[in-house]
Amino acid sequence: MKLGIVGLPNVGKSTLFNSLTKAGAESANYPFCTIDPNVGIVPVPDERLNVLGKMYDTLKIVPAVVEFVDIAGLVKGASKGEGLGNQFLSNIREVDAIVHVVRCFEDSNVIHVDGNVDPLRDIETINLELIFADIEVLDRRLSRASKGAKNDKSLAKEVDLIGRLKAYLEEGKLAKGFQTDDEDEIALIQSYNLLTYKPVIYAANVSEDDLVSDGEDNEMVGKVRAFAKEENSEVFVICAQIEQEIAELDDEEKKEFLEDLGLKESGLEKLIHASYAILGLISYLTAGQQETRAWTITKGTKAPQAAGKIHTDFERGFIRAEIVSYDNLVACGSYNAAKEKGLVRSEGKEYVVQDGDVVLFRFNV
Repeated sequence: MKLGIVGLPNVGKSTLFNSLTKAGAESANYPFCTIDPNVGIVPVPDERLNVLGKMYDTLKIVPAVVEFVDIAGLVKGASKGEGLGNQFLSNIREVDAIVHVVRCFEDSNVIHVDGNVDPLRDIETINLELIFADIEVLDRRLSRASKGAKNDKSLAKEVDLIGRLKAYLEEGKLAKGFQTDDEDEIALIQSYNLLTYKPVIYAANVSEDDLVSDGEDNEMVGKVRAFAKEENSEVFVICAQIEQEIAELDDEEKKEFLEDLGLKESGLEKLIHASYAILGLISYLTAGQQETRAWTITKGTKAPQAAGKIHTDFERGFIRAEIVSYDNLVACGSYNAAKEKGLVRSEGKEYVVQDGDVVLFRFNV
């Protein structure tokens, strides 16, 4: 899973990236301090792996990972080369979802590029830049498709689609709201890799005081939540400054720190949950003495394709999957005990893998 982090300068974007990845991206109180896209690989926190690791006396635990790409603070006109230009926009074309950090706190010591804090205006500014960048992509595609459209029906159909989609974007709307039931058109739109077609998760950056109540009393957070609900996006509340403090602690200290603040989970955990939800992802588990591991798959994936995540041979030579749910396995204390109670099932090619399934694949190639 690859997530691109965007936002205006000085909204807490790089501070959040630092805390999530401990990568030490430069963070300062002036625009454009992030010159290059920073990339960080972060393990997905999953307590189930530790529990299974102890049960199997595992030598190596391998969590699922998320790749974060931190993009320089965008400003009005970024798509036309303002600030550091749209060179950064190309860096998020390959991500699965966009994490849009919006500032929902007042602080006279942290300047705002527009002079005052207004999260909905900030969201509109970023969205417009993404729209402009997408229109440029469509213009280039239209130029190529138009050349052969007279003699090629499929290209003529694409020219018509691009015209409709471009007109939709020019109204200030995001590509993900564009409606079509034509499967060929949907496939074409997906192939364009448009920024405004990607799922969005809003990170509402609040003060420490608002973090404990999850931003319930923060009017700006309320506006972001209402906006996100309209466009079927996810929202989570963070305090980037607190996240940075948490990042310096070990696991035990982190747990105590969160408890002292009255929090159940860190910002990273909130972001992971929001990301899995919006992308429709789940994790299944494999466990043994050599390795215990989490594998990320799309909800609805059948057993052979889930096996293919481990190795293509597993999918090609799939025979069956022996499955026990994590909860049943832990309750029984061992795989053999779960088997004796009839809780280990043998499933075939049509089985849809569930979150928390502990799986042993049988295959032959």
